[in-house]
Amino acid sequence: MKSTKEKTVSLYSTLFERGDLSLSIAKNDSGKIKTMESSLRQGVIHFYFCIEGSAVFAFGPQYSREIAKHKNYFFYNPEKNLPFQIRLAANTKMALMTISLQTLHKLFVHDSLPLNSENANRKFYDEREIPPSLLLVLNQLFTATLSDNAAPLYYEGKTLELLSLYFSDKKPDTETCPFLNDQEIVRKIKNAKEHLLNHMDTPPGLKALAKIVGLNEYQLKAGFKEIYGNSVFAFLLDHKLDHARVMLDTQKFQVNEVAYQTGYTNPSHFIAAFKKKFGVTPKKYLMGKN
Repeated sequence: MKSTKEKTVSLYSTLFERGDLSLSIAKNDSGKIKTMESSLRQGVIHFYFCIEGSAVFAFGPQYSREIAKHKNYFFYNPEKNLPFQIRLAANTKMALMTISLQTLHKLFVHDSLPLNSENANRKFYDEREIPPSLLLVLNQLFTATLSDNAAPLYYEGKTLELLSLYFSDKKPDTETCPFLNDQEIVRKIKNAKEHLLNHMDTPPGLKALAKIVGLNEYQLKAGFKEIYGNSVFAFLLDHKLDHARVMLDTQKFQVNEVAYQTGYTNPSHFIAAFKKKFGVTPKKYLMGKN
């Protein structure tokens, strides 16, 4: 029997696990950041859904990525296990799901998936907004009250429901952007995004970026806008500011250091951009952490 009462959840709880298919939840009710050790397992697809709050994925000292409220990350690495930390901000709720590529293909027609036999040996990363239908199911993971006998079946059903809703989500509009009918072009656009994020301190210009990934400028501009909802460099600016906030959260960097490390040659430009996005200057943001 289900209830609307919020269930008691430790920092990390496994709800369902069978073979390579699993569903877990994480919840930080404290007033400070909590850290979990985790790993991207080789050849296994990992889904992360941020329902409330935010979290940072820290892949060593040089690279991190923040997941915001109502965002979903999809990771796949066929090469090796990749350990990392998940730093949950205060009042954060997340759901985590794993499934092997082989099991996923047993559930779906290959052509409906972003990973198929042709690109199974490539790294894959995707970021999406969580649609309302999916968010409803995710919230049920935290509110269901079940007997020990009923819980395994219930959470197995929820795992399959999440997978079906995820892959039935509306795809980019290929009528307004015909390039997106070509999966190779979509892959190159996603490569362009990854290149930007890996070189955000010294990003290439649009022409150079298009050449790096093997597209013309129009394909890159139109396709990038359709997939990510923003222009190439507006997307980069937004990510740089999110990354800057993550650096400030560590309280290990001065404002000028953060500005330079995120590619700003003039700290005053960084301060103005940070205030426009977050409504407060970096200095006042740091003061609020103390």
